Amino acid sequence: MLHILISKEVATACPDLHVLALSCDVCNSKSDEQLWLEIAEEEKAVRETVQLEQVNKWFPIQATRQAYKRFGKDPNRYRPSAEALRRRILRGLPLYQVDTLVDLINLVSIRSGYSIGGFDADKIAGGDLVLGVGREGEVYHGIGRGELNIVGLPVYRDAVGGIGTPTSDEERTKIGLETTRLLMIINGYSGLDGLEPAGKYAAGLLSKYVSATNIRAELVTAGDRVEIKL
Repeated sequence: MLHILISKEVATACPDLHVLALSCDVCNSKSDEQLWLEIAEEEKAVRETVQLEQVNKWFPIQATRQAYKRFGKDPNRYRPSAEALRRRILRGLPLYQVDTLVDLINLVSIRSGYSIGGFDADKIAGGDLVLGVGREGEVYHGIGRGELNIVGLPVYRDAVGGIGTPTSDEERTKIGLETTRLLMIINGYSGLDGLEPAGKYAAGLLSKYVSATNIRAELVTAGDRVEIKL
């Protein structure tokens, strides 16, 4: 498991932040038909229970948006991914089919409200990830978005540079069909409540759809990291 550190800048602005990091060995594949039946069920539930104007009021999403504002970022221009996915469903737009791992992570995000980083662990440089804040002049290529202005966004950095924000992960460490080691980071800006159930749900999907083994999970705060069983 990579060592995740939360910078003082982030810890001071977001004292309730809890991070659940999950690592495992996987066998990725092209989009899975059975998984997409589960995604369709979740889409239906969202459409039947949520109004578009309510999306950003849901506590996990609202807390992530508040973190953006504390760092000077407009969450209406750079939406957290969980919010963007739910808004897409409610606007009647189809979700992107990428591959089983990415589709699975999106499902967890839609259901839980957490913005989730998903990385090919073999592409991460060094042994530590540090959660800081995007700086002026920092080059970052969001997946499918081109160069992304991450000034004021919470950003995980490895030894080379940024790899993940709640809006978009970076091209350099993205998941592909060749991915065999996954790192998933569930960002709980709303605190601990609901975070462990989201991790258990993710672990169940990983076991079911990508034959996950060697699953390890840690709860990380600014002052502590504790391994947990999912």
